[in-house]
Amino acid sequence: MKRSLWIQISILCLVVCGLGAAHAESNCDDSSAKVPADVKAVFDKPVYKNAIWGLRMVDLETGKELIDLQPHCNFYIGSVRKVFSVGQLLNQVGPTHRYNTPVYRRGEFNGAGVLHGDLVLVASGDLTMGGRTNPNGSIAITNFDHNEADSLGNATLAIPNPLAGYIELAQQVAKSGVKEVSGDVIIDDRLFQPFDFRGQFDVRPIFVNGDLVDLSIRPTSPGKPASVSWRPVSAALDVGNKLMTSGPHSKSTINLNPVAPQCIGKTGCTATINGEIPIDFVPPLTNKYPLVQAFRITQPSNYARTVFIEALKAAGVTIHAAPAAENPAQLLPPKGSYTPNAKLAELKGLPYSETAKLILKVSYNIGADTSLVLYGLTQGVDNMSDALKVERKDLAANYGIPEDEYHFVDGSGGGPTTAVNRAVTKMLIDLKAKPSFPVFFNDLPKLGVDGSLGFVTDFKSDPTLAGATGQVTAKTGTFVEGNSAGLILKGQAFGGYITTKGGRHLVYQLVVNNVVITSLDDVLRTFQDEGRISAMLWRDN
Repeated sequence: MKRSLWIQISILCLVVCGLGAAHAESNCDDSSAKVPADVKAVFDKPVYKNAIWGLRMVDLETGKELIDLQPHCNFYIGSVRKVFSVGQLLNQVGPTHRYNTPVYRRGEFNGAGVLHGDLVLVASGDLTMGGRTNPNGSIAITNFDHNEADSLGNATLAIPNPLAGYIELAQQVAKSGVKEVSGDVIIDDRLFQPFDFRGQFDVRPIFVNGDLVDLSIRPTSPGKPASVSWRPVSAALDVGNKLMTSGPHSKSTINLNPVAPQCIGKTGCTATINGEIPIDFVPPLTNKYPLVQAFRITQPSNYARTVFIEALKAAGVTIHAAPAAENPAQLLPPKGSYTPNAKLAELKGLPYSETAKLILKVSYNIGADTSLVLYGLTQGVDNMSDALKVERKDLAANYGIPEDEYHFVDGSGGGPTTAVNRAVTKMLIDLKAKPSFPVFFNDLPKLGVDGSLGFVTDFKSDPTLAGATGQVTAKTGTFVEGNSAGLILKGQAFGGYITTKGGRHLVYQLVVNNVVITSLDDVLRTFQDEGRISAMLWRDN
């Protein structure tokens, strides 16, 4: 399957990059801190011969520093970075804040319900647009998120209809009395400036199904086309199925062409799945069908416009504008000029507490990057670069974390994201003092229970460690660098909280850099070792 230069695996927060990453270990020259013997035994495994370990642990009640190994080392931390971007936005807007999405009319009704003008959906930055909302109002999260289906090799799709929000908005428009729209349908995507997501596409404040078209794949019988269905189904992107079922013990050669189609917004835009899937193929991770892969929605505004028009038509509204076309942003009125009496519909977003849960549990990268830009909006800036600048000011002024203790390139932990352990633990300590902390804490993965820590269970084989299940709550992050010499696990980290067997409340950052690896299994091994160490810290404190 095609792989992009940047690959983010949500279950591991794994990033693969090319050459040229910043050197993070220049200050890693102090290994004098004492660590427990059984922890050190893990550090001393042959596989970690050339690696650099860091561990900082602080008692939350007393503020006493218990361990501080490699205090000056700028470690690669990967998605532990999300602690900062999500934590800051959560504190700024509050857990109950909702990003609501309105629809306005431009023009007047006549007595027959004809809108002489345009319908405008104003994007709010709502990451799910109703497409992950459970009947009880909570957010739907699966163990293997579809955002990383291609990287992981499979995924489990959430149950809610990914177009639910667009359907609801269309039904509200119809109920408002609009029966026909003589003009166009427009997505106002000017909330913030688009930003590049790892060379794949430009993220905008409008989302459909996490900007993905999901494929559900099943073999049929040798020599016959495989079964391929997809969602959403829309004129914005059709899928051509050229995938064949091959005989037992044959090689899987599934290919998405292209994985990031650029034609969205043009009539007849099609992407193709081809190759072969063996009749006895066992889907990775889930060991059951369907096998899930995904195409990237590279033109979110064009795609959202199409599915909104299709939902309007299904709701009984006559639309004369072509569904599959470029979003006509040139027709938009001045930004912020909409009047309350022109509002026809509004989709109520999930509370940010639920969105933060999605981002932190499965390490949703686009969600974390968008959260940073949304935080920037609260500080008067509307782009990624300036959001990073105002974040730096906030971290220095309100969290006591100077700029020389970290290096962030986005909101999610992509590329050469680094931090000293003190910066991470200081942020975690300060977050605990905020009113939103109970929500933040519950939104983090829990050891051996859920999210990116759910599969870390090797520690349970030791009866003295099994009780750590659910008592370690932490964000994980992994950064892998590939070059001509092979793969290096540049950084893998756990940053979070431990409620120990003895009843103490600790904050910690555990990280290892520069581990030679040959496969994903080696990364899993290191993940399990860090889980075991975390369980040891639970047991012995």
